[in-house]
Amino acid sequence: MNFEAVIGLEIHVETKSNSKMFSSSPNKFSTNPNSQCSVFDLAFPGVMPSVNKKCVINALRVCHALHMKIDNELWFDRKNYFYSDLPKGYQITQQFRPIGKDGYLILDIDDKKVRINIERLHMEEDTCKQLHLRDETLLDYNRAGVPLIEIVSRPEIKNGLEAMKYVEKIRDIVTYADVSDGKMEEGSLRCDVNVSIRPVGSEKFGTKVEIKNLNSLANIQKAIDFEIKRQSSLLLKGIAIEQETRRYDELKKETVLMRVKTDAVDYKYFTEPNIIPILLSDEFITDAITSCPELLDHKLERYMNEYKLSKYDSLVILSNKDNANYFEEILKYTNEYKLAANWVSVDIQSYLNKTNKSILEFPISSKDIATLINAIKDNKVSNKIAKDIFNKALQGENIEELLEKSNQVSDVSELLELVNEVLDQNQESINLIKNGKDRALGFLVGQAMKLSKGKANPALTSKLIKEEIEKR
Repeated sequence: MNFEAVIGLEIHVETKSNSKMFSSSPNKFSTNPNSQCSVFDLAFPGVMPSVNKKCVINALRVCHALHMKIDNELWFDRKNYFYSDLPKGYQITQQFRPIGKDGYLILDIDDKKVRINIERLHMEEDTCKQLHLRDETLLDYNRAGVPLIEIVSRPEIKNGLEAMKYVEKIRDIVTYADVSDGKMEEGSLRCDVNVSIRPVGSEKFGTKVEIKNLNSLANIQKAIDFEIKRQSSLLLKGIAIEQETRRYDELKKETVLMRVKTDAVDYKYFTEPNIIPILLSDEFITDAITSCPELLDHKLERYMNEYKLSKYDSLVILSNKDNANYFEEILKYTNEYKLAANWVSVDIQSYLNKTNKSILEFPISSKDIATLINAIKDNKVSNKIAKDIFNKALQGENIEELLEKSNQVSDVSELLELVNEVLDQNQESINLIKNGKDRALGFLVGQAMKLSKGKANPALTSKLIKEEIEKR
């Protein structure tokens, strides 16, 4: 029997703002426990919530990017449950009227367009962080009240690859919109997956298994693919699938049981009484959307159309937002788009990989890289000399001073003397070139470079050699 998977994803994104969702506590990542919290986060009696305007703007921007219908009234609800990570005994969320609904994303997978429909996007507050020790649990309230948006897909993703690409696209949207840093390793973007399988052609859903706390794109794909195989194997053996919560074990490369689910929890939702409905004007919604930074898809289109870069080169640069920003800083000082793209994606990226640094720690300014690129364009230095200058600049030397010292010979009259001297000494190579043996041209250029002690402009030297041979 053949089975097909039915997969739905719930993505929680911590959004950027100076303060938390409903309190004035600082909203920033800190390793010092309980240093970023207030009496509201600790649920002291009588404290009142206040909606963070920036968090609403962030949510509107993501709703628009996901092609959603936006609700112009904000309603909040209480999700009631008692657990150690929830100091108030309830979470403020949007159960009944999410800020966005009925959206979609278009994914590019193996040169095909795949549409994933999205049910809803709602705002809520995060819970506090728990550290479970052998005989006690420690609570860190820094995360309590951190603003979240939750994005819930329709259950129509088919495999691990689609799920991974979907999460990757969401991450690109929230990072380029400057809504979140999207760092899965720090919990800024977290993903829970619901997986069930059914016989191909069946309309009835199978028993749903939830996989919690997936912390990387690679693990999302691996966990789902394993779970599909696990469930298929059980059904083929006549064993029923149980409704479970599982996690992905990276060492075992398999999902492992956390707990068995029984009855669905009744959260007894009701409208949050301490936040009255807030009307969002059309002007406010429009301003939130139009002030959003340029998204990856728009940048990709611009790079290909305006800069004439290939899709591959564009995506290499755009795979990291900070790299893309650095690339665009370079373009403020040069219009050599392809050359700039090569330096960012090859030479600079190679240095970053070797040193395990980010572009934010790169020691050479974008303006200096542009200066080096313009020197190559103007035939002031060869690519080889430029790379030597680049390597010295990485050690702290000044690029403009290095360019002055390089003294590459690009004067035509000076080079002609050099070229003719080389040709006079290598008649055999001239004969070979005239007989169609173009390989000898490289030898002659090499001789000219040797004679000039590496200072001759190689491209111009090659051109002059060809012209002079035609005259002989």
